[in-house]
Amino acid sequence: MSIASNISELQQELQPIGVQLVAISKTKPNEDILEAYEAGQRLFGENQVQEMLAKYEELPKDIEWHLVGHLQTNKVKYIAPFVSLIHSVDSLKVLAEINKQALKNNRVIDCLLQVFIADEDTKFGLDHAELIELLRSEEFQEFKNIRIRGLMGIATNTENEKIIKEEFYELKIFFDGIKTTYFRKEVSFDILSMGMSSDYKIAIEQGANMVRLGSTIFGKRVIKHYKAN
Repeated sequence: MSIASNISELQQELQPIGVQLVAISKTKPNEDILEAYEAGQRLFGENQVQEMLAKYEELPKDIEWHLVGHLQTNKVKYIAPFVSLIHSVDSLKVLAEINKQALKNNRVIDCLLQVFIADEDTKFGLDHAELIELLRSEEFQEFKNIRIRGLMGIATNTENEKIIKEEFYELKIFFDGIKTTYFRKEVSFDILSMGMSSDYKIAIEQGANMVRLGSTIFGKRVIKHYKAN
């Protein structure tokens, strides 16, 4: 299957049910991204700021770039002029820096708050109490150049579908509660980003309306330790 046909098949599956597809293009060459682009894909997700910056400069300007990887405060300034959505906000400190850099660029930057839902130590994210504390903080109320669009979560990397299902289910319940309590009047709080290539169908069943797919579109990742001629 080609990248273009994968995109076409996924869009036929996802568009009718109102699920947005973010093509995870980390480590992928520009040719692969352009093939997806030619097939109509416009949302692309990157993990690394430097890689996203290079691709932004070289690829069509109507691509919407999403940062899905962990974001350090000292890197925010590089993506602030153009990033479309940051999925991985996991602290007030990062949010404050995004707000500061957005102001410098005369922009309002859309963000998702990353919630820690996995049974693993390696994942980033806020727990429920931390997220509520952030939303209640006086500092958060002062931010005028960010817009919280919703929540993001990464499930445990396991074959056990029951665990994955429960993690996504709990995040959807939490999302609904946060929307009702803190964003009742904000129609823009509407994104629940969960599900990757291995578990996106379960995520959609549990209420995801944005999925982040890499290998399903581009094939398995080949890590090259050298540049082929």
